[in-house]
Amino acid sequence: MKLIIVSVGTRMPRWVDEGFREYAKRLSAEVKLKLVEIPPGHRGKGVDPARAVRDEGTRMLKALPDGCRVVALDVEGQAWSTEELAGRLDAWMGEGRDAAFLVGGPEGLAAPCLERADL
Repeated sequence: MKLIIVSVGTRMPRWVDEGFREYAKRLSAEVKLKLVEIPPGHRGKGVDPARAVRDEGTRMLKALPDGCRVVALDVEGQAWSTEELAGRLDAWMGEGRDAAFLVGGPEGLAAPCLERADL
């Protein structure tokens, strides 16, 4: 099974890269963790932030593998305990379906990303 984290942002701080590598090592051998970094949309004076979010969302959706389960990590979403996440991952492994987690930029995820999400 592949777990893909599709996240807005590039050139992460060293502590993020170290944390990613540490958690990737903790997963069972049957699970491969992959990070896909999406360049942030253009922001600045006189630029509509909604356009940046839409551009990010388009790139995020294009990065998703066909047929994968999509989980949107959103402030309005449901919180899972470690045990709940582990149980879901175990069930997903049994299904043999890859999963992708979407992590938005400063303004969150684009509406099409939330609509595409299974959870």
